[in-house]
Amino acid sequence: MVIGHSQFEKIPLSPERQKEILRDQIDQILDGIAEAKEQNGERYTIKQLEKSRKSLEAKLQKLNDQSRKDDVVTFEELGVDKLFVDEAHGFKNLFLTTKMRNVAGIGQSEAQKSSDMFAKCRYLDSLTGGKGVVFATGTPVSNSMVELYTMMRYLQYDLLKSTGMEHFDSWAAAFGETVTALELAPEGGGFRAKTRFAKFFNLPELMAMWKESADIQTADMLKLPVPESENLTIVTKPSEFQKELVAELGERAEDVRNRLVEPRDDNMLKITSDGRKLALDQRLAYPELPDDPESKVNACVKNVLNVWHDTASQKGAQLVFCDLSTPHGDGSFNVYDDIKQKLMAQGVPPEQVAFIHDAKTDAQKAELFSKVRKGQVRVLLGSTSKMGAGTNVQKKLAALHHLDCPWRPADVGRILRTFKIKKECGGNRRWQRRFLRNWAANTSDKEIILFHA
Repeated sequence: MVIGHSQFEKIPLSPERQKEILRDQIDQILDGIAEAKEQNGERYTIKQLEKSRKSLEAKLQKLNDQSRKDDVVTFEELGVDKLFVDEAHGFKNLFLTTKMRNVAGIGQSEAQKSSDMFAKCRYLDSLTGGKGVVFATGTPVSNSMVELYTMMRYLQYDLLKSTGMEHFDSWAAAFGETVTALELAPEGGGFRAKTRFAKFFNLPELMAMWKESADIQTADMLKLPVPESENLTIVTKPSEFQKELVAELGERAEDVRNRLVEPRDDNMLKITSDGRKLALDQRLAYPELPDDPESKVNACVKNVLNVWHDTASQKGAQLVFCDLSTPHGDGSFNVYDDIKQKLMAQGVPPEQVAFIHDAKTDAQKAELFSKVRKGQVRVLLGSTSKMGAGTNVQKKLAALHHLDCPWRPADVGRILRTFKIKKECGGNRRWQRRFLRNWAANTSDKEIILFHA
């Protein structure tokens, strides 16, 4: 059976197994609290652990209340004993408890889909002796070293437990190191010292453990026939308005740090968001400001036009990624419409410029991607989330432009893809059926589930 990530999450484990997993997590936190108290740990650390415990107990209480629960088929009742997970880095936000405080690079956010995946992996491990799950990803570690620990918890939990490293702090003490260094402040107005979990030690031992589950294949090893690329970084100078506004962001950040404003009125997340908009185009900060001829948007338009002219005979196509200022159809300024209007003013036919946001359904997306592969649409604009994984339009791609920097390595490289090995999953299921037949012919397992992004 082949299903998507979102559908997979909707298949629940039995309430009994969910309760068992929650109780195990609560026991781990109680051990952490006891250890922190014995070592005269900081009050903040104990309060954070208590907060996590109460959250898990609330989930457990919710599970105990079955008065309004639907009677649905559980994951165990499906009879699944093999799980293949594509784009596995999408499950990196797994629950985590730690005594480390004020250390960047240790994300403690929890995603429900990750907790659900972990519970199902533990169930399959109990059935198969740790051989029931296969993860596939090009970026097991994308922007945080904690992600390697998370992957090991999914795939090597029993090994971590047998070596006494199932708790993050124990694993970090064996393999990780915090480093304090100067970093650019979020508001862009200077530098500050930041302590970050950013360095491995005992690396040979760590890799020996990891390679018990990981089959690592690099681009040099695979030697796939991908096209050669030339990476260009275009540097634009800020306008006088932008310089003044960046200084204003710095003042706002100082007020937030000194707690001179209420979080509901201003906070670092809002300041960072305003800074990203300002870096893209000053009119996103104040629409009444003029269009700067040297702006990032105008530099992108110039490059798109050059490639459009140079590849006219081949009908070369281009992708433009922009996560901010997407089209909203209310007539207000946005970068997407601004780029399209400027391209049309320079002679690009309107039917050759498209927005991914105009394709509302899977059928409309498939039709749009087909036009890009044929060179009928030669400039496609979209956000990373809508035009990232699954966008296979590389046949005629001549250039790819990132207007705002993506957060993760997995979000880069839509153009550097092999032409001989194509994902046919988007159009039909022949590739999937062929894979499943070949796999089933060489294994004794009779029931499998493969889910694909």
